[in-house]
Amino acid sequence: MLAFKYTIDDFKYYMRWAIGFVSTVCFILISVSLTHAQAVTLISDAVDGELYTNTSHPELYCLAKNIYFEAKSEPVAGQYAVADVVLNRVQDSRFPSTICDVVYEGVMRESWKTKQHKDLPDDERIFHPVRHKCQFSWYCDGKSDKIKDSDAWRKCQEIAYRIARESRFRGITEKSTHYHATYVSPKWAPQLDLVGRIGTHIFYRWR
Repeated sequence: MLAFKYTIDDFKYYMRWAIGFVSTVCFILISVSLTHAQAVTLISDAVDGELYTNTSHPELYCLAKNIYFEAKSEPVAGQYAVADVVLNRVQDSRFPSTICDVVYEGVMRESWKTKQHKDLPDDERIFHPVRHKCQFSWYCDGKSDKIKDSDAWRKCQEIAYRIARESRFRGITEKSTHYHATYVSPKWAPQLDLVGRIGTHIFYRWR
């Protein structure tokens, strides 16, 4: 009888310990989830699961968007290469000095909606890129720029964050400032030095 009593007492002890342990783990998991949810800033048009928004990190957002539309179907190396070119341009005095200005560089035309109002302030005027007159084709190809693949978008955001924040991810294109797809032959290509090919893009740098 004494041995049976100890067995029951031991069982009760371990049950109380197990319940306490499970409760502690559940509390930690809930706390981590709440912390993560608070850390992610969401806006009305944000894609579920994205790491940051155009409001919270505008420069990273521009870089991620360019990776997405230029190279979302490329291998990881190809996506880093596209991002590397943008950052190389930022450091080159021949190009704009911010990521967003590099990504959206191109010939702009004022919208007819504001052009007809001569007294409208400059900061209220609307401009659109001239078709096929920008540095990165997706921005002025006339197609929708809406993010549709949330998994690919998150991956592009991760790559943008890493390459912009950690120098060890830089240099894959060996200071290239230009690239084009393998199925086109732009007139400017012979004027630059060929660096190499990554995925479906061929990279060049100044001579």
